Amino acid sequence: MGSLLLALTACADADAPAAGAREAAPAVTELTSCGLPLKIASPPRRAVSMEQNATEIMLALGLAGRMAGTAYRTDPVLPELEADYGRVPVLAAQYPGREALLATEPDFVYSMRASAYAPDAGGARQELAELGIPAYLSSNDCEDPGLIPSAVTFDAIFGEVVDIAKIFGIPERGESVVAGLRERLQAAKDVSGASAGSKLMWYYSGTKTPAVAGRGGLPDTITTFLGADNAFSDIPRQWSEGSWEKIAERDPDVIVLADLTRGGDGDSAADKMSFLRSDPVASRLTAVRENRFIVVPGSAMDPSIRSVGAVEQVGAGMRDLRR
Repeated sequence: MGSLLLALTACADADAPAAGAREAAPAVTELTSCGLPLKIASPPRRAVSMEQNATEIMLALGLAGRMAGTAYRTDPVLPELEADYGRVPVLAAQYPGREALLATEPDFVYSMRASAYAPDAGGARQELAELGIPAYLSSNDCEDPGLIPSAVTFDAIFGEVVDIAKIFGIPERGESVVAGLRERLQAAKDVSGASAGSKLMWYYSGTKTPAVAGRGGLPDTITTFLGADNAFSDIPRQWSEGSWEKIAERDPDVIVLADLTRGGDGDSAADKMSFLRSDPVASRLTAVRENRFIVVPGSAMDPSIRSVGAVEQVGAGMRDLRR
């Protein structure tokens, strides 16, 4: 992940552009987010990000100085962004409630999860809009399931980065970040080599009833991008609870393990490996017997600024396993 933000770390903070820089914003930015029209009269100065993936996109764009708060960190922040993260007030370990959110006097709220706008969290986006606070939500998790695209695409992830950059009046910076991500994405595909015929299972959490990746989510997109096959692509949901007997029938060649830091049953990659090697059924899987594991951070299995890093890690892991 060391090269994750090479192009980004050179960016000056967006609230303090370099002398002579021209990043003038339009008077009004209008767009639609998960069916809700948003009108941003001027670039926000007191934004709140409601969970980590939104936070990291904003920090990658150099927006720490424009943030009144952040919340719901699920994993260690990317090393390249740690210093900027330390500048932003943390409002809550999980989602701040409506009163705590409004107390920051936000002029923009951003989340990649619809749960951030639940009644017991920040409150509905329409209600925030009525208070003059535009609230952006990622298209991957719209409140209305009918608005969620059938599959995650890198273009949609990059489009979200561009949206946020436009909202903050720094469109050139958004385009620069996306250009760097596209270059890394192609390089990751080249490094992985031919993965045709390899069958991957993405294992997120749980032991008795493991959560595995089905069709349409980021893991499925990454698998297809690298030329491999998702062992559970026939399941029409991004994630589904499986059984070890059914997994044994599919017998994946490689298991991609989510390394989660929350401390639950089977959350860490180490716990998953320990279980897989000791369980009477799971221990007979080809990938387990041959130690064919690839580990990625749990947060990298959701669409975010980390998505290209996940492609890099899985691609490099596939290359190493072929050696």
